[in-house]
Amino acid sequence: MTGQIFDTPERYGLVSRLLHWGMALLFAWQFAGMVVKLSLGRHPVTAFMVGTHVSIGTLLFTLVLLRLVWALFNIRRRPGHSRGWLGWAARLGHGCLYALMLIVPALALLRHYGSGRPFEPFGIRLMEASTRVESLMAPANLAHRPLAWTLLALIAGHVIMVLIHHFVWRDGFWARMGWCRRAEAGQR
Repeated sequence: MTGQIFDTPERYGLVSRLLHWGMALLFAWQFAGMVVKLSLGRHPVTAFMVGTHVSIGTLLFTLVLLRLVWALFNIRRRPGHSRGWLGWAARLGHGCLYALMLIVPALALLRHYGSGRPFEPFGIRLMEASTRVESLMAPANLAHRPLAWTLLALIAGHVIMVLIHHFVWRDGFWARMGWCRRAEAGQR
């Protein structure tokens, strides 16, 4: 049943899949905006895409926290990893993905707080302007960008491994997080 809410040992549930694919789309938007910025420089398209960066980053940070809580709630029901070194590598990769999905926006939030500017994701003022604090900005100025590109590299590795599972090993992993049960039925 594609509408099953909770995870099962065979497949991720609706909430996990919505969080996964929704965040994938938001990350694609974030990285596309940065690629446009690097490619076009100052341009109306850049202003539009990069203008959403703080709001989308805040949403992503909130969603990753929600996703972690949901994962802990479902921890005994979730599909497991393979045994051996491949399963170990998958656990390590997923752990690094989650760590960077937390650290990258946390650094950006710290930088924004230190900037002294008001914090207004989606135009909603959550924090008033305050005094600029350079020591809060320094860690993000140093690490946000390289860690974000590292996150993108890990995401690319994640996608490559999913494609290997699906097209080379044909082991049904694709269907665990996918929307279509027909793909899963064809793997059995």
